[in-house]
Amino acid sequence: MSRVLFVVPPYDCWGVQVIGTWPPLQIAYLAGAAEGAGHEARVYDAMNGSATFDDVRAEVARFRPDVVVAFDYLPVTGAISTATVPAALRALAVAKEVHPAAVTVLGGPLPTFLFGEIFADPANRVDVVLRGEPEETFRELLDALPSGALGGVEGIAFVRGGEVIATPLRAHVPDLDSLRPPAWHLLDWEQYHYNIEPWGRMASMLTSRGCMMSCSFCSHRQFWRGDWRARDPRKVLVEMRELVERHQVEFITLIDPYPTNDRERWERFLDLVIAEKLGVKLLMETRVEDVVRDADLLPKYREAGVIHLYVGAEGSSDEMLVSLNKGTTVDVNQRAIDLAREHDIMTEASFMIGAPTETWKSVDRTIAEAIRVNPDIAVFPVLTPMPFTPIHQQFRDRIRVTDWSKYNLATPIVEPYEMTLEEVTIALGRCYMTFYAKKLPQVLRLPDGFKRRYMLSAFREMMKGYRQHFSFLGAKMPRMHPVVE
Repeated sequence: MSRVLFVVPPYDCWGVQVIGTWPPLQIAYLAGAAEGAGHEARVYDAMNGSATFDDVRAEVARFRPDVVVAFDYLPVTGAISTATVPAALRALAVAKEVHPAAVTVLGGPLPTFLFGEIFADPANRVDVVLRGEPEETFRELLDALPSGALGGVEGIAFVRGGEVIATPLRAHVPDLDSLRPPAWHLLDWEQYHYNIEPWGRMASMLTSRGCMMSCSFCSHRQFWRGDWRARDPRKVLVEMRELVERHQVEFITLIDPYPTNDRERWERFLDLVIAEKLGVKLLMETRVEDVVRDADLLPKYREAGVIHLYVGAEGSSDEMLVSLNKGTTVDVNQRAIDLAREHDIMTEASFMIGAPTETWKSVDRTIAEAIRVNPDIAVFPVLTPMPFTPIHQQFRDRIRVTDWSKYNLATPIVEPYEMTLEEVTIALGRCYMTFYAKKLPQVLRLPDGFKRRYMLSAFREMMKGYRQHFSFLGAKMPRMHPVVE
């Protein structure tokens, strides 16, 4: 039996934790796999516990683990992280300093593809990289560590005799429900909460894994190899019931990139949740074309507790959406937002800026499109070429930032031909300022009730982060006035 410490390293980024803090779902799955194989597991969440690397050091000294695991993972994104890798590498280095005999393990999207770069770094203290879907791989790795027979474990990379060895990628688990459930009991649930009124304890879940779509900026297709697998809705409901009844969870975010792909299965899930009457509120992401497809199901979305729907509108024109290989149109974006609004579901839509062809005129077009589509909440992610996505190679000659910790969808990475990186940051602030200057009066005119209170509390949280993120620009930064009810 091994003692395994899972560390969620200290990391902070504007936009990631604006509206809440989420449990580290992938870590919980790995901890469950370790316990299922008879090992002792502990989770130390420094990110959501406001801890430091010195705290990580103290935790390693207390627990004296045989294995220390960190992951390239942000709880709200599933498989597009990258930004957390430097913090994860530092946490593992700290663990080695305290306890040199511990085996250090790193998993997630970026390590899956760029393990060679990680091992080539002279400062690297990672012993083993988990590549691809990690649960079965990690279980076998723990069994193999005492003998050192790592070559027979599929889905890992390690260094032996100065040579980097990568074993073949493991086939995906065909039945997701065969995986051991997340080790929810190892988490400190006081750390996880939704910051938007009516507030409450927050959890995250996956009802499916993967995505077969080909958006050029997203890593889901690469990481999951174009695969999409779904869980049995009945098993999902069992997990939801445990979260609500045992851990007093009031909000659950479904962090699947594409939970609604199979309409028949999705309707079964909604029907089961409605019948169960758990009273939990659901937040989710899906594609705009599925919202339009499900026009007749949207009453079930709302009855099942879906209060917040995120969609990637991304472009200000059909031409831009084609360039991103998004597979939608601006009219479909508009229709999806309108339909959700008709059924009293809060809408959040993203509109991307910062492509190599970006100009001040195109920024203004994006702002105008966000105002036209008029979601309840708009976010403006900066185009970020994750190192293993198609657009990374496409935009290689315009990439100016190679520090992975900056790959957070809020920091300009690509320098447009006609703008500087600083100007892209200023444009980002302009997007938020202009949209919410238009949106706030609409919200203030709403009658008192759930939607008005929800949106005003969301605006407050967003503006706290806005002022902090853009303060370094000083007088160049447009100002947003505080919410006045």
